[in-house]
Amino acid sequence: MASREWYLTSSSIKGLLLDITGVLYNSGEGGGIPIKGSIDAIARLSKAGIPVRFCTNETQCTKQEIAGKLNRLGFSLNAANIFPPAPAVRLVAKQRGLRPHLLVHPGVLPEFSDVPQDSPNCVVVGDAAQEFSYENMNRAFQILMGMDKPILISMGMGKYYKEGEHLVLDLGPFTKALEYACDVKAEVVGKPSKMFFETALRDMGITADEALMIGDDIVSDVGGAQACGLRALQVRTGKYRPEDEPHETVTPDGYVDNLAQAVDLYLAHK
Repeated sequence: MASREWYLTSSSIKGLLLDITGVLYNSGEGGGIPIKGSIDAIARLSKAGIPVRFCTNETQCTKQEIAGKLNRLGFSLNAANIFPPAPAVRLVAKQRGLRPHLLVHPGVLPEFSDVPQDSPNCVVVGDAAQEFSYENMNRAFQILMGMDKPILISMGMGKYYKEGEHLVLDLGPFTKALEYACDVKAEVVGKPSKMFFETALRDMGITADEALMIGDDIVSDVGGAQACGLRALQVRTGKYRPEDEPHETVTPDGYVDNLAQAVDLYLAHK
């Protein structure tokens, strides 16, 4: 059961924001594995007419590819309802006339195909995985150090995530290395940034106090959402670790064993 009776206020919750990795499925070989009950939970929300947006810091592929991967696992998701950081960063770059040096995974490069990248005046970092070599990190460092006013944009600040049976480094540690070396503060476009959550809320046409975030990252998902005025639940799946309960800085509005339990409680009291 949830640790607090958040579900008693379900009648005021008009829409849900869900993380993907660690909430819907665990990544790994063969495209990953759905978390027990998550496919049916999403189907039940759809049948009940509850608007859902999927807020993810996935930066290794396009949102169309994210939807395709999840649908092959048995989900039925529309790419338009998936909010990863790359499209938002692309929009920021075009609005501000930025020409990014991209330290990103090759799978997300198509998102920036129409953004000028010659003579870069900023560095954009995503979860580059194997592309986080010394050579590539050093190149990003050199470009930043060559700017009068360095601009570093990071598509998230997660510490780690779960891949298969193991925890692996996420984007945050690499961003922090560049921040430290270049004495610059990164602009985060992705969770836990306020702009990221507000974009999804606007798309649903609801306010923060009418939304519920469900995630496995106690800081980026839960803490980030709460800082924007949303209620937020911590699932005990994905990167969740028992030693983080209770957490020293973030107090979720509730703990649930998985997404399916959260949806059961929500719909039962809706």
